[in-house]
Amino acid sequence: MTWPVLVFDIESIPDVAGLRALRGDSPDVPDADVYAAWVAQRKENGQSDFMPLHLQRVLVISAVFRNAEGLRVHSFVDQDGLSEGRIIQKFFATVEKHAPQLVSWNGGGFDLPVLHYRGLQHGVVADKYWDMGEDDREFKWNNYISRYHMRHLDLMDLLALYQPKNNAPLDAMAKLCGFPGKLGMDGAAVYPAYLAGKIDDIRRYCETDVMNTYLVYCRFQKMRGGLLDAEYQQEIGLVRESLAQWALQEPHWHEYLQAWV
Repeated sequence: MTWPVLVFDIESIPDVAGLRALRGDSPDVPDADVYAAWVAQRKENGQSDFMPLHLQRVLVISAVFRNAEGLRVHSFVDQDGLSEGRIIQKFFATVEKHAPQLVSWNGGGFDLPVLHYRGLQHGVVADKYWDMGEDDREFKWNNYISRYHMRHLDLMDLLALYQPKNNAPLDAMAKLCGFPGKLGMDGAAVYPAYLAGKIDDIRRYCETDVMNTYLVYCRFQKMRGGLLDAEYQQEIGLVRESLAQWALQEPHWHEYLQAWV
């Protein structure tokens, strides 16, 4: 396994302001009514009420960062409702600084396209991320954009052999591998939690989800020979030790450890 590795996950909510602008709704119409009218229209037309990716407002980006110095978890959070562009820029600045291997679960199908659209809207700069060999020749053969390269590893996509009909949910695979899986929330609960002002709960949920992804990634590295069995056990031990330290300040890590039997 080559370091540095950055495993990431995002949580997003409907961009009602953007929806209002595209629909031409009056500023006097409450956000809840704008969103409800859009959902009703979609259902009437037999369409999904899942918000299109370009209207997914990024609320949290959580990351597990592993390098030679150790293991860290960090979240970029839009606390004030005005910082979406800033947190996306910080995420891509981390990519620019470390040029890590990016790891995700369905990142190619959801997280990265959302970050692309929202980053474009906010004027985010991400030149290293978008390099496909123009600046660094090595990126021609292994870059973040191409689906079949490893600089961004979408674990779900790869394990399904790039066949969407074969996709498996992260929660199921984490639990089948003996890891905790999702705790206390799922994606459908994020928007109601946001409306209730529970930003920290959403951040904690995102962090546990990204930890599930990291643990499944470690298991994948063991399967492909990137980690020998002893190295894999050592890495799992490091994760448990780190979680025990973090649990002293953050109760969700205590709950996560309790669920890890």
